[in-house]
Amino acid sequence: MRADHAHGMKLVILGRDGTINRYRDDHVKAPEELDPLPGALEAVARLNHAGWHTVLATNQAGIGRGLLDMASLNAVHLRLNQLLAEKGGRLDAAFFCPHTPEEGCDCRKPLPGLIQQIGERFDVELPQVHMVGASLTDLLTAQNAGCIPHLVLTGPFGSLGPTELANLLGQVPGARVHDDLMSFAEALIQEERRRVAEQRGQAMPPDTQAGDLH
Repeated sequence: MRADHAHGMKLVILGRDGTINRYRDDHVKAPEELDPLPGALEAVARLNHAGWHTVLATNQAGIGRGLLDMASLNAVHLRLNQLLAEKGGRLDAAFFCPHTPEEGCDCRKPLPGLIQQIGERFDVELPQVHMVGASLTDLLTAQNAGCIPHLVLTGPFGSLGPTELANLLGQVPGARVHDDLMSFAEALIQEERRRVAEQRGQAMPPDTQAGDLH
């Protein structure tokens, strides 16, 4: 990824459940049910401080099923931003699909509609955008939208063995794997530093050569 890409905006699209907060089978229906994963809020702040804008993209079929309403979802995301602010971070926006699979919308991941909306809103070229999630759905969404796909192992697939994980990744060629959101953030930041140094013809210090994204 070029550090000087179009419009100067560096954008990361984040899944929510299993990526920033713990995954719940019964949906996060209220602010008190939002349980941030260790280091995830700090990771968003780390990205922000390095000049990356962060945007949430999440399926929220619980709205379509009547398990929560818009006010509840807004309260959850307000709480998330409050917790991020305490760590010095922020989300630029939260995009969500409120539909159930049966409704046949084009914004429910893994379809690319939601990501395309983000690209249009922030005027960025999606092939230059990194998308991070905790599920195969997130990886397929990134692939379908033309983003760079990343998987964090803090969600449902964290317990997979090497063979199972390899089979999963085989469905999304080029997907990159990280232990958690902080590992992703550090790898992305170090990779950008290495690229910038190469463009300037400078050598990277020894302690910043780790974390290559390739």
